[in-house]
Amino acid sequence: MSNNETKRQNVLEVSLQDVSAHRTPDYPVNPLFVERWSSRSFADQPVPQDVLYTVLEAARWAPSSNNLQPWRFYIAQTEEERELFKEFILPGNRIWSDHAPVLILLATDTRRDENGGVNGAHAFDAGAAWGSIALQAHLLGLATRAMGGYDRNKAREILDIPDYIELQAVIALGYRAGLDTLDERFREREIPNERRALSNSILELKRK
Repeated sequence: MSNNETKRQNVLEVSLQDVSAHRTPDYPVNPLFVERWSSRSFADQPVPQDVLYTVLEAARWAPSSNNLQPWRFYIAQTEEERELFKEFILPGNRIWSDHAPVLILLATDTRRDENGGVNGAHAFDAGAAWGSIALQAHLLGLATRAMGGYDRNKAREILDIPDYIELQAVIALGYRAGLDTLDERFREREIPNERRALSNSILELKRK
């Protein structure tokens, strides 16, 4: 095992210990759903192209309304490409996202057909794609974090994005690093967060 692989394994083991200390499901589910969490800490290590495409392949198979598959990806991997993203990501997010080796702007094609029809489920379907990205990335030992803190108008201008494409979120992706790589203000927050009880999400049916 190489030094980089050993470091990644150590970080992964620590992160899984953190998960067990902070998260307990109300009902039995596959551990994948509990162990995945959104990190701000990214190692200075590139993500191989085939690994990145495996993550995106998982999104390709996400469910979508009428199988329209509205998700679209603008990907920044090179330094030059990431510099473009830095122009529209808000400063508070750049503190940590500047270290991510891959940035993905998740967008959606809002068109239902060529006659001007609108796909009312495009944003909902983007959520399914993001969920698949996050889970597949975790299976490959990668960390992800989605952010809404970016200037959509500036992103549209810089990347020359047409009007029928709606911008959803920017996803940072890479190998998780230790706390020492994070700005101090984020270190205490770099833990798996909890979830409210399932019962609090199930609403009572009432006849009007």
